[in-house]
Amino acid sequence: MKKRINITPEEQPKAYKAMMALEAYLAQISLSKTLKELIKIRASHINGCAFCIDMHTKDAMKEGESVQRLFLTSAWREATKFFTAEEQVVLTMTEEITLIHQQGLSDATYQNALQFFDENQIAEIIMAVVTINAWNRIAISTHKEIEG
Repeated sequence: MKKRINITPEEQPKAYKAMMALEAYLAQISLSKTLKELIKIRASHINGCAFCIDMHTKDAMKEGESVQRLFLTSAWREATKFFTAEEQVVLTMTEEITLIHQQGLSDATYQNALQFFDENQIAEIIMAVVTINAWNRIAISTHKEIEG
């Protein structure tokens, strides 16, 4: 792949500042770090963003996530015993929002989410999914390379 622009604070300060404001918001929301990392990893799998998969699996392991669950995240529907009902709802939401062109966040999934989360938390989940999807698109469009 040919090298492309790198969206950094130096090269695109306003854009980078806006994305980092979303990250600052996500840092203070009520969702657990585990749920936030599952969102980031699953959306990155769907989008094929190697840079983000690498970054967020490492971050998840630092937070104590098991390697087995990380391996199973892309096939979580076949490995439901490894994911709580709450995590399964978040993973479903992540998939439906990431694949918005298919059906979007379905009424059934939204209603299921209300069993575990209040409306504020559902908004937080939506914003977490939207943010990682934006980062995925930036990393893929700019050919962001995995750091060794």
